[in-house]
Amino acid sequence: MGALVGLGVGVGLLLVWSAFQQPREERPARPRRGRTGELLAEAGLRDVSPRSLVALCLGAGLTAAVLVLGTTRAVPVALVFGVLAGYLPYAVVKGRARRRQRELAEVWPEAVDDLASAVRAGMSLPDAVAALAVRGPEPLRPAFDAFALDYQVSGRFGDCLDRLKDRLADPVGDRVVEGLRIAREVGGGQLGRLLRNLSSYLRDDLRTRSELEARQSWAVNGARVGVAAPWVVLLVMSTQRTVIERYQSPAGAVVLTLGAVVCVVAYRLMTRLGRLPVEHRVLR
Repeated sequence: MGALVGLGVGVGLLLVWSAFQQPREERPARPRRGRTGELLAEAGLRDVSPRSLVALCLGAGLTAAVLVLGTTRAVPVALVFGVLAGYLPYAVVKGRARRRQRELAEVWPEAVDDLASAVRAGMSLPDAVAALAVRGPEPLRPAFDAFALDYQVSGRFGDCLDRLKDRLADPVGDRVVEGLRIAREVGGGQLGRLLRNLSSYLRDDLRTRSELEARQSWAVNGARVGVAAPWVVLLVMSTQRTVIERYQSPAGAVVLTLGAVVCVVAYRLMTRLGRLPVEHRVLR
């Protein structure tokens, strides 16, 4: 009996010693994308490199400047429209990212409900996540389909969740994935309740945000119309030679520059005052 107790104590001390001498292996740090790369990922354009976007902006700006210069023969006017055209691809990507985030926010409650139902039905957590590739909302299916394939090949749930977060590039998706990771690692028995509470919170947040966006949309639309109107008028008047000759002078260039600065500052100020808080990706 004493030998058995001594053996148990020895095994316990050995386990305690091994916990300090052999620390847990840390996961390798994933490469971080730049700000432009994160924007492309949030817009669902992971296959497009930041250099390609920059090249597209430069090409659009140069093309517009050459066309306007060939039409008006006024260098200041051509430079202004070249800058506007160069910013257009970046603005389109930002708009696409906002629309994609809004679209995913609308379908996440349904996806979380499907996860809670699958867990309550007795499915394992990896199988429940992989099942969203078939039963989940349409916008989320490609990402979860890739997750199912990754898990089938590697069997490493944590690494597959990391790649799933990269594909989703969504703040709500980050919270859901980290909740699943914690439940997997510590064996949380309240996963079903956690998912149901998260689904209820997401629905309340979506309802509130939709009401606020509907009320402040007039401010955003008014800012866009107010900024675009002077330049549309200038483009229409560029066909009149007497008007264009005035902008070819130094005074005309100063007027165009000041007008562009005022438009940018006014637009940024109006959109900032009417902008709703944006949820950032904290749990990357």
